[in-house]
Amino acid sequence: MEAEKERFPRPRQVLLLFVMLSQTWAERKGYTVAEETESGSFVTNLAKDLGLGVREMSWRRARVIFNNNKNHLQLNLHTGDLQVNEKLDREELCGPAEPCVLHFQVLLEEPLEVYKFKLLVSDINDNSPVFPDAEMILKIMENTPPGTVFPLKNAQDLDVGVNNIQNYTIYPNSHFHVLTHNGSEGRKYPELVLDKSLDREEQTELRLTLMAVDGGAPPKSGTALVLIDILDINDNAPEFAQPLYQVQISENSPLESLVVAVSARDLDTGIHGEIFYSFFYSDDEIAKTFALNELTGEIKIIRKLDFEKTESYEMDIKASDGTGLSGKCTVIVQVMDINDNVPELTMVSVLNHIPENSPEITVALFSIQDRDSGENGRMVCSIQDNVPFVLKPSLENFYRLVTEGALDRESRAEYNITITVTDLGTPRLKTEHTITVLVSDVNDNAPAFSQPSYTLFVPENNSPALHIGSVSATDRDSGSNAQVTYSLLPPRDPHLPLASLVSINADNGQLFALRSLDFEALRAFEFRVGAADRGSPALRSEALVRVAVLDDNDNPPFVLYPPQNGSAPCTELLPRAAEAGYLVSKVVAVDGDSGQNAWLSFQLLKATEPGLFSVWPHNGEVRTARPLGERDAARHRLVVLVRDSGEPALSASVTLHVLLVDGFSQPYLPPPEAAPAQAQADSLTVYLVVALAAVSSLFLFSVLLFVAVRLCRRDRAASGGRCSVPEGRFPGHLGDISGTGTLSQSYQYEVCLREGSETSEFKFLESVMPNQHGALNDVEEKSDFVKWLGFNLKSVEVSEHSG
Repeated sequence: MEAEKERFPRPRQVLLLFVMLSQTWAERKGYTVAEETESGSFVTNLAKDLGLGVREMSWRRARVIFNNNKNHLQLNLHTGDLQVNEKLDREELCGPAEPCVLHFQVLLEEPLEVYKFKLLVSDINDNSPVFPDAEMILKIMENTPPGTVFPLKNAQDLDVGVNNIQNYTIYPNSHFHVLTHNGSEGRKYPELVLDKSLDREEQTELRLTLMAVDGGAPPKSGTALVLIDILDINDNAPEFAQPLYQVQISENSPLESLVVAVSARDLDTGIHGEIFYSFFYSDDEIAKTFALNELTGEIKIIRKLDFEKTESYEMDIKASDGTGLSGKCTVIVQVMDINDNVPELTMVSVLNHIPENSPEITVALFSIQDRDSGENGRMVCSIQDNVPFVLKPSLENFYRLVTEGALDRESRAEYNITITVTDLGTPRLKTEHTITVLVSDVNDNAPAFSQPSYTLFVPENNSPALHIGSVSATDRDSGSNAQVTYSLLPPRDPHLPLASLVSINADNGQLFALRSLDFEALRAFEFRVGAADRGSPALRSEALVRVAVLDDNDNPPFVLYPPQNGSAPCTELLPRAAEAGYLVSKVVAVDGDSGQNAWLSFQLLKATEPGLFSVWPHNGEVRTARPLGERDAARHRLVVLVRDSGEPALSASVTLHVLLVDGFSQPYLPPPEAAPAQAQADSLTVYLVVALAAVSSLFLFSVLLFVAVRLCRRDRAASGGRCSVPEGRFPGHLGDISGTGTLSQSYQYEVCLREGSETSEFKFLESVMPNQHGALNDVEEKSDFVKWLGFNLKSVEVSEHSG
């Protein structure tokens, strides 16, 4: 059972039965208006009664509400006067009920206040007494003793109080007079009293006029003819078994249901003992609701009963014998209420749009009522559980629908609230009313980017105004609060010319490159993008955008060695005794691009003697393909093609000159002669040894100088001082681009012999790397000094030619 309770929670209920702890002056205030008062007649100045100004009543939107949803009165908001809206008929509004009170409320909407009032409709004498029959017939035995009372049918006057029937008179009255008798319901009944004995032989019938007079000013009257037939003696009148019948019947009883059967008896026999039943007096309501069998005395229902309209009926039944004697009894029918009226809900004020950040606010004001009585008229009011609203009682039978707190439109933008009013009758009846409340948006959410950072890729050499990507932000608000605009935020690096690099579309976040980008100059940059909504105040957020420039194969290979500076070409020396695979030279080249665009390959494009030399495709080394022969030419010209791996591939070519020699200096020595020539050869050997010693000394000096410079730089970095050792800037275009260049860890410097020299002469390659690509980066500047000054001498063989 506990689990069932959890699965089906009971709705929150607020009982209508509560006690008002206090009543305002307005609840006790009452006004009186006479019926038939002309429309527009002044009742009171409501603004004065409420203690409000006329302008205050206007802007607070005061209005009058009657419980029967009819506009009997109207409120003039310009003057504060309460006026009659239509003629009031007291008899139509209240019938015989006295006093006739109409309940109404005065509603002030801003802020919400309700005042209860009573309107008393006073009666005027606008109805004359009317007898149900224009002629009444009485049969009286001639031996009836004086003082005998004969009941007569009473007249009906729709007015009440003093304007109702006050007395009856009859004329001519030589034999009778009329007594006015008060009934149980306040009605006055006439009774005819015999003053002196009748004599049928003297007069067989009498014709009298019965007059009913009300108490109005001036009084009004109604008449009926009373015809008296004088009969022979009938000494026993019918007598009912009981003078009063009280019965109860349910209002939902079907038609033709038996209410009660009255019974009377007559001790006479024959025609004097035959009994006939009839309504002694019945108004139109009773005649339309009940039918009386004149022979059996059974009373049945001929029209649907309604407890809410009439709670009880009282009727007089007459039993008459064949000779005119009669008896009378009273039947009181109590109608029993059943739960046949559903509760009624009247919406007074509804607020369909509420802002999402509002605290407790009244959404609706409504009243409820049930026309049933007792438990059938008690009501319970509730709403569903899954909404942030509660019901709070206001005045009697009035409720307010109030928010529990601030709402969140982003969580739920619309609520359908069903108000259920259930009575406590058996079976229970209920009424449901649904209110739709829309939550209006407030700018309480900042735009949110789809991701905290974006990485965009742009190929270099792009066209200006190229769309390079987009950023996107969304806002959970709605309307203008959700409209997002984009902008570029100032870059953190003040040296970054962001305004000339990219632009952004403020409406859709599309990014465009403003100019062509160069991978070699700017490989990547980053900036921040802001997103702001159009709310008030506007809310903002930002995201990081990183733009990476993609390399394009726009730089051809550049040959570092042999130098291409337009000077006289260097000649590589190749001893004729070289075997196959002998390293002749190495072509050194670099490419300013990166990745695949910088992967270089080498190819022997042209040679003086094909098949003698070969070039390794990956490192550019030029080697002999076979052993040299005596018939091979002394001079060779090689054209080497250097190509990158880009799409499309770019290339460069370089020319190598190779000189075949038997010995390092043999081609430059004079022919051997006599002994002086041998002495000269010995002298040349000494020169060569001295030259080798000098070169070795220069190398050691360079190493020492490099070590000193590095130590000086380290000391200066630590102390901030200056070094007196002069420093030179080395060429800055050399570098291994992503490990794809052809330079090894030790650069090669070859010894070249200038063409046309007649004597042995050495020339060091002081600069074989022209500065065409700018300075080296910091890492490259810190490379070992040996990489720049180290050189690799060719093996120099000094051989003496023996005869």
